[in-house]
Amino acid sequence: MTTERPAVVVVDAETPGNVGTIARAMKNFGLSDLKLVNPPELDPGGEAYGFAGHAREDVLPNAETVTFDDVVETHHTVGCTAITGEDSRRHVRFPFKTPAELADDLRTVDTQTALVFGREGRGLDNEELGRLDEVCSIPASADYPVLNLGQAATVLLYELRELTTEETQLPDVERERANEADIERFHGFVADFLDASGYKDVKREKTRRLVRRLVGRAHPTDREIHTLLGVFRRATGQLEHRQTLLDEYDEPDRW
Repeated sequence: MTTERPAVVVVDAETPGNVGTIARAMKNFGLSDLKLVNPPELDPGGEAYGFAGHAREDVLPNAETVTFDDVVETHHTVGCTAITGEDSRRHVRFPFKTPAELADDLRTVDTQTALVFGREGRGLDNEELGRLDEVCSIPASADYPVLNLGQAATVLLYELRELTTEETQLPDVERERANEADIERFHGFVADFLDASGYKDVKREKTRRLVRRLVGRAHPTDREIHTLLGVFRRATGQLEHRQTLLDEYDEPDRW
């Protein structure tokens, strides 16, 4: 697996805010090497630092101004583009990898990689792309395939996250799932509720099966299933109490 975290290169950025947004995405996904080709003025009191979040503390102030030639000569380069070629007859923008495919590819490569982003309005031109080693493109709607520069960088860095950072651990669904005994208790409460509500006999079995399939797909947590148990217990109890009152009201007078 690669041990080199990619550098991020932004060519001729027109808007300081997009540079700040990219720096923030880099911070989110464990990257710190930001290189700028012909950058705009990045005023510490301006929008670049305003958009950078905590990246204003390290990624953005440590950004290095470089030339395009420097990047090509010292890195394995991946050019990012929204517009791709259709086949090998026009190979400047073809073949290309999606971000997920690029992540799989870089797992096997131990080298200094640079992810190169172009201008907000027109991206990287054909001459620049022709000097880069690979092309990456984010699949999007054919009606509007061009993402904002900051958005494109965020999507790509997200797909590379397993190579660049130790992810925050999210709850393990299997570990958090309620135990089977409590889930079966819940299904018993559903049956009691249907009985107490006067649900049609011919539909009860089908409805219970529907609820079982729904809960089976949902993998409820222990807290969720106990909350539902409480809801159905209370609702069933109220229905049974009302029915008792109705039965007493309907009894013939015993004078």
